[in-house]
Amino acid sequence: MADVESFEKLKATQQLLKASLEKSTALSSAIDETGSRLEGMKQRLPSLEAAMRPITMQRCGYSAIRDQINGAIGPAAAVLKAYDVVRELEKSLSFASCSDLPAFLLAMKRLEEALRFLADNCELATQWLQDIVEFLEGNAFANDRSLLSVKKALRILQELHAIEGSARRDGGLLNDAFNELEAEFIISLMENSATTNTSIASSPLSVLVIQKLQAIVERLNAADRLEKCIFVYTEARSLSARRSLQALDLDYLEIEIREFVDRQSIDSCIDQWGKHLELVVKHLLELEYKLCNNVFEKVGSDAWKRCFARISQEFRLASFLQFGTNVTKMKKDPIKLLKLLDIFTVMENLRLNFNRLFGGKACDEIQTLTRDLIKRVVIGACEIFWELPSQVELQRRFSPPSDGGVPGLVSFITNYYNKLLGDDYRPSLIQVLQIHQSWKQDVYDDGDDDVLSHQIYSTMKEDFDNKLLKAFNEAFEERYKKHSNWVISDESLRQKVCQLLVQAVVPVYRSYMHKYGVLVEQDASASKYVKHTAQSLEKMLSSLFQPKIGKYSSTKHIHFIGKLKNVVMNQLRVTLTAM
Repeated sequence: MADVESFEKLKATQQLLKASLEKSTALSSAIDETGSRLEGMKQRLPSLEAAMRPITMQRCGYSAIRDQINGAIGPAAAVLKAYDVVRELEKSLSFASCSDLPAFLLAMKRLEEALRFLADNCELATQWLQDIVEFLEGNAFANDRSLLSVKKALRILQELHAIEGSARRDGGLLNDAFNELEAEFIISLMENSATTNTSIASSPLSVLVIQKLQAIVERLNAADRLEKCIFVYTEARSLSARRSLQALDLDYLEIEIREFVDRQSIDSCIDQWGKHLELVVKHLLELEYKLCNNVFEKVGSDAWKRCFARISQEFRLASFLQFGTNVTKMKKDPIKLLKLLDIFTVMENLRLNFNRLFGGKACDEIQTLTRDLIKRVVIGACEIFWELPSQVELQRRFSPPSDGGVPGLVSFITNYYNKLLGDDYRPSLIQVLQIHQSWKQDVYDDGDDDVLSHQIYSTMKEDFDNKLLKAFNEAFEERYKKHSNWVISDESLRQKVCQLLVQAVVPVYRSYMHKYGVLVEQDASASKYVKHTAQSLEKMLSSLFQPKIGKYSSTKHIHFIGKLKNVVMNQLRVTLTAM
């Protein structure tokens, strides 16, 4: 029984070993076959590697171009949206009208902003696409179809970028809108600046009209069309200026002085000249000055000042100033002095207006003409004033009337000096003489405070000790003694002459003594030169020319009138020297 079981186990073991041997044989055969296949694969690997290399490079290339594509997507999408907005705004503007100016300006502004946004994004997207084109053209694997598509998109962007420029050129929607604005600007000016035949000056524009003009100016300035706007405004207001001047008879401005028939006609023209110049400056030009400032104030001062300077030319201001210059070229005589003082008075009354209206660089020509006129008037008036005694002496050719009457020359001179030294002319005469004297004085620059103070004190001491006060006392006593016996019978003229002398001498003497009083206190020897007080001088001057008991001939009157100028001249000269 035991032998049988052992035999069965051996038999099973035999079969198991046989099966394992068969599997090993099969595995060996499979390994042999696998080795031959691996050898074949090894031989094919180089060719496979060569075939895969372009595909790998292409994948790397597409990875590199991905950044350019992503960069172009954003601007390209913005371009599409902006283009749609531009088309909608173009429709809105085409239906808008200046009759509703706020809506019209708003539509223009939005369209300009949309066109600018479109152009900016087109430019940005174009830069990205140009990089893509350069990349594709530099890689051999790129196909022609993709390259052509990118180039087509690039051309479209360039065309869209040009839309803004086309809109601003002739025939473009924006250009037409700006032309319509300019037309509305002209219409608003002309309708509100028109003058009637009975009106001299245009009424100021209403607040609403000014606000309307301001809005148009701002929009035109933003589009670099301000110069044309200034030209349009100047033309419109110049027309108003010409209409205003039509109400005035200004033909005399063109007449040469030698063409006047007589003195009376010249006097009449000078009177007209003063009234007309005051009207033009204080009313007409003042109005234009304010209008220019109001209309152009939001675009800077240079614009409205240039505009005002151009308009001023239409008011013939240069002709007014030239007329005054022509008067200064007349032959010298006493009456011309009065006319020059008339001109000076007019210009002095308008001085502040001239300085304010024509103070800018744009009005250089008017400033030059004005300075030249004032210079000629001052110099001419002073020359005639200093020559008055010689003029009188030249006309003393006849003996006094046999009946003892007053000669005509004496009557003329008396009336002339009454007028010259009267309230109308005396202030202007004194001012002219003072201006002329100031032109002759040296002007010193300020330096170091301590050095300057020391120099001033030294100069004051030297002047005081040496000459000034002593010379004044001697000159005053000499003149006072010489003229103390003179008589002015006409009480009004006597009072005016004395008043003129007091005004010319006493204030300057008082100022001088106040200035050098400290030196008098410090130097006892200097006090011997102080012989008068301001009050005593005033009393002495006021007592001159009083009538004496006795009879004076006409020759005495002639002698006094001939020397009257010397009193005024010498007293002014002494006091101005003391200054």
